[in-house]
Amino acid sequence: MSVINIHLATSAAPPPPPPGLLTQVGMAGTAAIITVSFIHPLDVVKTRIQISSEYSSLGMGGTVRKVVSDEGVVALWKGINAAWLREASYTSLRLGLYEPLKVLFGAKDANAPFYKKFLAGSAAGAIGSLAGNPFDVLKTRMMTSAGKEVPSITKTANELFSKQGIGGFYRGIDSNVARAMVLNGTKMACYDTTKGFVVETTGLSKTALPTQFLSAVVAGFFMTCTVSPFDNVRTRLMNQPADAKIYNNALDCAMKIAKEEGPLIFWRGFFPIWSRFAPTTTLQLVIFEQLRGLMGMKSL
Repeated sequence: MSVINIHLATSAAPPPPPPGLLTQVGMAGTAAIITVSFIHPLDVVKTRIQISSEYSSLGMGGTVRKVVSDEGVVALWKGINAAWLREASYTSLRLGLYEPLKVLFGAKDANAPFYKKFLAGSAAGAIGSLAGNPFDVLKTRMMTSAGKEVPSITKTANELFSKQGIGGFYRGIDSNVARAMVLNGTKMACYDTTKGFVVETTGLSKTALPTQFLSAVVAGFFMTCTVSPFDNVRTRLMNQPADAKIYNNALDCAMKIAKEEGPLIFWRGFFPIWSRFAPTTTLQLVIFEQLRGLMGMKSL
């Protein structure tokens, strides 16, 4: 009897099942909402610079001073409630689905080619973008509203629906999906690949905070390089007046911008975009990785 008891006591209990897909999506959404609460003012500044030559000439510092002077400090958080909803839908899916899609695309191994990781990230970005587009439209419109009055998300949504119907919430969907695919593909593939490089060259583990931090910073820079044109087109499309249609679609918008303002305009606001992407990417990925660790999951 004592032998049986000893055997039972020393037998290893089966490991708990890994957290499911909903858990991963939930952790990704939590990391994104925490991040955007701090980063949102940079998004407001970036968006104002993209749509206005006046703000563009002022630069980041000048835009901040003008917005605060004309509309008050609270204006830097215009659209934050729509941003929370966007992150809870869009970012939770594009981050949370990356690992499962890596398996689907055959990119699970550490030596998997870059393009497979890019495809997994792009697919996750497209799915997230389809879910988050309505909140993206509302956020963009609220961030660019002038005046000291803080725009109401309900009022903005009702106005958009009354003038454009449900289609108004999917304005710019083509450019937004393309942007999300390029953004998330670049972000996750660069982060994944850079992390492997850092581990090999420094001997740090994948779970080490410096490894995650350096990899996220590199990913943020390359994201800015590839996403800026898509980001500018998306912002123009989403910010069209509710009662007007300046651009027919993403391609029409891109062609008109290039013809009227020159191709370099696609990278207008590069530094504001980078100043937003760098901390956003870093905080999102580091917080997400830390939450994964707390849940007993492996590093990405």
